[in-house]
Amino acid sequence: MPSIRPSSDLRNNYNEISKFCHKYNEPVYITKNGQGDLAVMSIETYERLVGKYELYKLLDEGIDEMKKKKVRSFHDALADIQKGLKNE
Repeated sequence: MPSIRPSSDLRNNYNEISKFCHKYNEPVYITKNGQGDLAVMSIETYERLVGKYELYKLLDEGIDEMKKKKVRSFHDALADIQKGLKNE
C-alpha cells in the first residue's frame, strides 16, 4: 500500500520517511497543497527501477531488430564475445 505524506513531513519527519523507504523498498508519495508532487525512494530502489527500465529498453530494441531482420546467429555473437575476452 503506498505511503502518502504531506510535504511538511520531509522537513519534520525525514528519518521516518527514510526508514520506510529502506525497509519496504517502496516510494513515499509527497503531496503539496493536497496534490501529488514528488515520489521519494531509496537509492537502491531507484537503481533497481532504472536498471529494469534500461533492460526493457534493450529488449525492445532487440525485438525491433528482429522484426527488421537485422539479427545474427547466437553462435556468431558468442564467437565475437570470446574473441573480445581473449584480447583483454
